[in-house]
Amino acid sequence: MKNKELYRDQQSLLDGLFAFLDKSVSPFHSAAAACEILEKEGYTLCPEGQAWQLKEGGRYYTTRNGTAVLAWRMPQGKLTGWHATASHSDSPTWRIKVPDIKEGGYLKAETEGYGGMIASTWLDRPLSVAGRLLVKTADGVETRLVAPDRALLCIPNLCIHFDREANTGKNWNYQVDLQPICGLENSRSLMEILAAEAGVSAEDILAHDLVLCIRQKAERVGVDNELFMSGRIDDLECAYTTLCGFLAGEGREEGRADIWCMFDNEEVGSSSRQGAQGTLMADTMARIEEAMGVTREESVRARTNSLLLSADNGHATHPNHPEKSDPRNPVRLGGGILLKYNASQTYTTSGLTAAAFQRICEKAGAAVQIFANRADVRGGSTLGNLLGHQIAIPMVDIGLAQLAMHSAVETASCDDVTAMVKACTVFYNTPIFQPADGVWKLGL
Repeated sequence: MKNKELYRDQQSLLDGLFAFLDKSVSPFHSAAAACEILEKEGYTLCPEGQAWQLKEGGRYYTTRNGTAVLAWRMPQGKLTGWHATASHSDSPTWRIKVPDIKEGGYLKAETEGYGGMIASTWLDRPLSVAGRLLVKTADGVETRLVAPDRALLCIPNLCIHFDREANTGKNWNYQVDLQPICGLENSRSLMEILAAEAGVSAEDILAHDLVLCIRQKAERVGVDNELFMSGRIDDLECAYTTLCGFLAGEGREEGRADIWCMFDNEEVGSSSRQGAQGTLMADTMARIEEAMGVTREESVRARTNSLLLSADNGHATHPNHPEKSDPRNPVRLGGGILLKYNASQTYTTSGLTAAAFQRICEKAGAAVQIFANRADVRGGSTLGNLLGHQIAIPMVDIGLAQLAMHSAVETASCDDVTAMVKACTVFYNTPIFQPADGVWKLGL
């Protein structure tokens, strides 16, 4: 397969990841970048609102809201099970509510926080805007993606002379402290710039879904270039590495259907139509089963003989604050794939699913490290347990270690990228069955 050339060495893999990170300045652009890769690999778009003509062994993908993507390979023969991975396209940022406010001598944009970001990391850096414009046409409404390749905004700090307590802790007021400026009061409007980018007039813009994005590109750092820094590592690192593993799947196992999914809105609870609590995966699986003439009994059996990897990044032990992490389960950058546990089931990992995934990682030669929060620290949730409300498939929560999660710029390990691609490649090429409850038969 031509895609295997992408991962022949670590630098080639990182080049692909960095290009994906740099393009993915909004969830709309993340989805577009993923679709571009899928198209190059021979996957055919199946719009949700149209009839699907699915063929045995075919390769397809669909989208929802322009921010969620699901790709799949049709099985050869009768359906026996599913391999699936799930990640998400969104990251904490600032959503533009009202553009082009003239106030106090400045041109401003009113924003609202999206997700739980580290607010201070957005201050005093060149910012741009990305997302979609909804424009009127002769036939109705059309979407235009925009991402001007230039600095258009900044969020200026209050100087130390006016805030003598700035270095002793700050309780940020998002409505007051974190609003960006676009220029001076007599500047051109932001929407005029975006309209020109989209090739339309400002009067044709009916609505918009726009976010702020940083201008910094992904790059390797460290004395041996062993780390990398970028915006949106959470969770686009998992999205890209699971996609690489999916594309390296050979689809030779009879009866096995393979799925790769990137949802939206994880950072705000996944409760949207395009989020993990929506029906995108359930609807797609039902349409695949219907096209294959799968009975209800066959469907239940196939979903039992399946495994889904819920892939979302986790926290490395911080070099300056090791006390924040579980002392019995230290997590290090470059230490391999995270296997995530939580007693309250905010992560779906069980002993059964962890054991299967560990055996797969052994075959791949990919290291695994355990991630669990301190017993006195409340952990976050992610895709798996929410997706489980819709689809009863055995699941395991995994991820890659990083520092400064939800900062405008985050840090992760180059070696961990390779480990995840190796593990996901083996996962998609390993037969998985449960001949009895609590027993795995793995084609290792």
